[in-house]
Amino acid sequence: MSAVAVLVADGFETIECLTIVDVLRRGGVRVSLVSIQPTRDAVSSQQIDIVCDYTFDEVDFDEYDYVVLPGGMPGTLHLRRDERVCDVVRRFAATKHVAAICAAPSILGELGLLVGRQATCFPGFEKAFPAGTFAGAKTVIVDGNIITASAMGQALPFALAVLGDIAGERAVQKVREGIQL
Repeated sequence: MSAVAVLVADGFETIECLTIVDVLRRGGVRVSLVSIQPTRDAVSSQQIDIVCDYTFDEVDFDEYDYVVLPGGMPGTLHLRRDERVCDVVRRFAATKHVAAICAAPSILGELGLLVGRQATCFPGFEKAFPAGTFAGAKTVIVDGNIITASAMGQALPFALAVLGDIAGERAVQKVREGIQL
């Protein structure tokens, strides 16, 4: 079974970060919240405190198949400014899987990882995408090993898309039934 690392920086969007953790764990997937900060503590853009499972330096990313970038401001900016994050995202886009939601897909655009692909993001952040890449708003886009979603309102469909990619439709259906969706 695949393992997923959700990268967390102060200013993350609460629902985008925690919904995917909740859905994947319900689906039986190993998920770790990974703080890119010196401590495991992080504060969302809505001032909600969380304690992550690990700090970035405590994680062996070879043990993971997916890296997830939640959006939110200024969390997305913190993720983008961290070269360790950029290196992991580049590596996972080349050999594994990346999922990003809201403002965070702009990181993929800025790193040149969306060339020849379709993706979505929060309105305005598509400026970081190569021409012809933006696939529309209010949606989830699966393009090979990269999954993007437009915003908090798509957090549940985004999480289910990642679960489906990892564990298949049976796991998605089980979670959908369990949450009355």
